[in-house]
Amino acid sequence: MASSQRNDPEETLRAFGLGAEDLAAWRDSGRPDDAVEDWLIDRVARRPSGSRARAVYGADDVHDFVRRPLLQTLALTADDHLLEIGCGGGLLLRDALATGARATGIDHSEDMVELARERAPGAEVVLADAAALPLEDDTFTALAMSVVFFFLEEPLVVLGECRRVLRPGGRLAIFTPGPELRGTPAAPEPIASRGHFYTEAELAALARAADLDDVSVEGDGGGQLLTARKAP
Repeated sequence: MASSQRNDPEETLRAFGLGAEDLAAWRDSGRPDDAVEDWLIDRVARRPSGSRARAVYGADDVHDFVRRPLLQTLALTADDHLLEIGCGGGLLLRDALATGARATGIDHSEDMVELARERAPGAEVVLADAAALPLEDDTFTALAMSVVFFFLEEPLVVLGECRRVLRPGGRLAIFTPGPELRGTPAAPEPIASRGHFYTEAELAALARAADLDDVSVEGDGGGQLLTARKAP
């Protein structure tokens, strides 16, 4: 996408598929023109909002290529209580509930919290910051993140919070785009330049620095799956 230095804000938003509702929200924000890319990234990915975001993140096939490996890895049963950080439209929560597990989601987008409550009515969904979870220690047997880690400004803090709320022996699975996806349709500009890509070794090092055990990172087609456990 062309830089906003060459496009006016309306052209920048339209180039990303945003419509009249989103343009009106941009104007109402009162932010300067040079902030349009950061506002755009929040609107479509980092903190999704608006009817377009609800349609995208509520679609049955959104991120299904991510949900499948996360669910396979965690292998949830009726004995599990899953926490999903950055639950978006709630489809992973819905799929977790279908296994018989309990499910809790957090998101920092009010629109996504509302949507997740609609799509996964049996789940508890909370508006919250991943770096300061309003949750008790040793609560969850499993934890998932789907294309969220990429946006975290304090990944080690968030991983520390993950460890805190996991029960001893609890397992974690995180899916994030790898560096080879930078600039592709999976991680286009300007989103790519605002996100954080990691090598497999860097991801593993972050998990170990958060005092997680049994750390493993697998790469597949540009995606990275980080798995780990909290020591029993």
